Amino acid sequence: MLRRQIGIQEYRGNMNIVHKTGNIHKNTDRLSRWELPNTPDNPDCVPLEAEPQITIEGINITDIGTEFFEKVGESCKQDKNCHIFTSLLDKECKDTSLVNALDEIWMNSYSEGRFHLFDGIIYHSTKHYCPSWRKETIEDCHTCDRCQKANWIKGKKFGLMIHIQEPKYPWEVVQMDRVTGISPSGDKSYNSCLVIVDRYSKPHIFLPCHKDDTPMYTALLLWSKVISHTGLFQNIISDRDPKFTSALWTKIHRLFGTKLSFSTAYHPQTDGLAEIMIQILEDMIRRFCAFN
Repeated sequence: MLRRQIGIQEYRGNMNIVHKTGNIHKNTDRLSRWELPNTPDNPDCVPLEAEPQITIEGINITDIGTEFFEKVGESCKQDKNCHIFTSLLDKECKDTSLVNALDEIWMNSYSEGRFHLFDGIIYHSTKHYCPSWRKETIEDCHTCDRCQKANWIKGKKFGLMIHIQEPKYPWEVVQMDRVTGISPSGDKSYNSCLVIVDRYSKPHIFLPCHKDDTPMYTALLLWSKVISHTGLFQNIISDRDPKFTSALWTKIHRLFGTKLSFSTAYHPQTDGLAEIMIQILEDMIRRFCAFN
């Protein structure tokens, strides 16, 4: 007997065992949490409902057919590597020189023993191998109406492609953009720059300006600094800056006979030549500041 049991024996005549219910018995142990089995001996036994019996009136047996296996077999006969594999996997074949005629990927698979032959069909591990299966699957998906409707393109529509006019002489077609966020400099504290690039000979003009300049001031700046030396433009390509899309800017260039072309949301880099010049300008400013 254990020491604790021996100590309890001294009080055996003066001891009563009292059962406490679960809500009173706070110090629970494994025995108090043990669930009684759902048997007739248990007073809280819940009778189980009898499972319903279903009568099977008939069984329909369908023959799958051998069309798939015949198709795989014909595809294996037309493939060079499969033809060599069929000879190598045959137990009666002892010509091991055929291994050198296999492609490198097939040779590694053969050396690892992943292929085996059964009933004239090559198996890769536990799966059928069909050389033309990938090609046939792609053709079926491209010709299947349901696949085309299910695999719809989730991206945005790019819209119709509009060809940019190719210039025939300098300053016929130009690209224009603005640079903002420049630290104020000069006597007039310029904090922006207007970039004009010719698409024909690729010269560029940088005009310092202010970020809050009006469209009228921008038009006068363009006329006095650029158009007075190069002549009128036939086409100006720019982004949809509020100054370039304002009614005043549009009216002025309509009087000049200049066509305004704006980039769209589907083709945001139409003025890519001006964007490249802006990158060069920012790089020049960064290097100049670092040098000083």
